[in-house]
Order: sequence, then structure tokens, then C-alpha cells
Amino acid sequence: MLAIYKRELKSYFQSMTGPVFVAFLIAFTGIYFMAYNMTAGYPYFSYTLSGSLIVFLVGVPLITMRSFSEERKNKTDQMLLTAPVSLGKVVLGKYLAMSTVIAMPNIVFCVFPFIIKSQGTAYLTVDYISIGVFFLLGCVYAAIGMFLSALTESQIIAFISTFGILLVLYLWDGILSMLPSSAVSGLVGVLILITVAAFYVWHMTGNPVLSGGIEIVGVIAGVVVYVVRSEVYENLLSNLLGRLALANVFTDITSNSIVDVTGIAMYLSIIIVFVFLTVQAIQKRRWS
Repeated sequence: MLAIYKRELKSYFQSMTGPVFVAFLIAFTGIYFMAYNMTAGYPYFSYTLSGSLIVFLVGVPLITMRSFSEERKNKTDQMLLTAPVSLGKVVLGKYLAMSTVIAMPNIVFCVFPFIIKSQGTAYLTVDYISIGVFFLLGCVYAAIGMFLSALTESQIIAFISTFGILLVLYLWDGILSMLPSSAVSGLVGVLILITVAAFYVWHMTGNPVLSGGIEIVGVIAGVVVYVVRSEVYENLLSNLLGRLALANVFTDITSNSIVDVTGIAMYLSIIIVFVFLTVQAIQKRRWS
């Protein structure tokens, strides 16, 4: 795993991907820092970081798009599948290399709160927690992008699909506000989610009996709950999907100085899930 990590990290900086990401994120944040903290005198660096979230929408897909799609296109993924190291360690090595690239500008950001403190009042605890959560959010996005890269051999498709999903997550609060709140719409939404889950199971396993069973049991259970207690489905979509507004965990710190421990646990859970899904997606190709 260490050899793969070193190789991947080296490749990011032998190409322009790593330096461009690090330099652009630092420069973009530096502009906000000068405007808000130095010129306007705002004491929270965490507020400055919130303006840099948009950089992740382009920067993270740029890092993740080549992680597995390039291996697949060049047919070097066969070497990975037959390597003596386990597939999980291969995926983890690549993921840790991406996380290291994301960590580099965040290390530089640790200097900024001290610059604010040298000029007057600063809130170091809030600022450093926000830097940590900002980095963790970038790692969540990287895990999603790595999974999408493992599904295609085209770097362009990997980039566009990752950018599209991150954009949707960035705008998630606005999207949720447009969802209907009636019980019927909640039931329809649940049935759609069950169908998507069943389709994914079929795609990964190729077992129509298992996926069909999940679909049938899920639909029956959903309808029964609707008949017995239809009020359960009122505002269900907004409540159920509201946790997917991933940036809210970070913005709660920047706006209200509130650290959502459950949100941080959710970040870690999402990273684990998408690393696992990446392994399964590659494992499926091994046996197909």
C-alpha cells in the first residue's frame, strides 16, 4: 500500500494536477482572506473558508478523474487486479494520495488564523476546527469522485459526473425546498429510492432474484406503512434527504460556531462507504 501511495502522490506532482489544485485553492482562499479578514477586519477565518467551497467543485474532480479511469483505459488495471497486495490496499493507497494533495493547502491555511491574531482578535479554536472539517469535506468529495472514476475508462466522463454530483450536493438545500411535502409524494419518493437500490444490487451482483426480492419487499413494506400511518410520509423526502446537504456540517461552524459531531461521523461513514463501493466496483470487473 505504501508503494502505491508514494507512486500516486508522485504522479500528482509530476503532472500539473497537484500543483494547480494546491496553488489555485491557496490563491482563491487568499483573495477572500485579504478581502474579509485583512481589509474588512472580520475575525473569523472560518468564514473565509466557506467562500472557497466552490473550488472543490472543480478541483476535486480534477484530482479524482484519473485515479482508476486512466488505469482502465491503459489496461494497467489488470496489473492491479493481479498484484500481490489486496485490492482494498490498492484503493486505500490511491485514496490516501488524493487526501494528501487535499491536505497540503489546508496545512498552509493553519498559518492564516495566526496572521489574524497578530492584527487583533482571533478565534483560533473555531478556525482550526473549521479547517479540519473543510479538509474532511474535501476527502468526502474525493471518495465520491474516486468511486465514479472506477466506473468508467473515460477521464472526461469521470470529471463531468463527479462535477455534476458535487454541484447537486452544493445546491442541495435549494433543491430540497422545491420538493413536495405531501404523504403521497413521500411514498413515491421512497418507492423510487427502493427501485434505485434494487437496480444497484442487480448491477453489482447480476442476481435478478435478490434484486427483485428487495424491490418487492420494499414496495410492500412502503405501501403498508402508508396505509397504516400515512402521516409518516409527510415531509419525509426533505427530512430523509436533508442529511445529504454535506456542506451544512461545515457551514454550521462558519455561521454559528456549532460543531456537529454526528455530521463529522457522517463524513467518515460516507468515506468508508465509497471506498468500499470502489473496491466492489473493481472487484466486479475482476470476475466479469
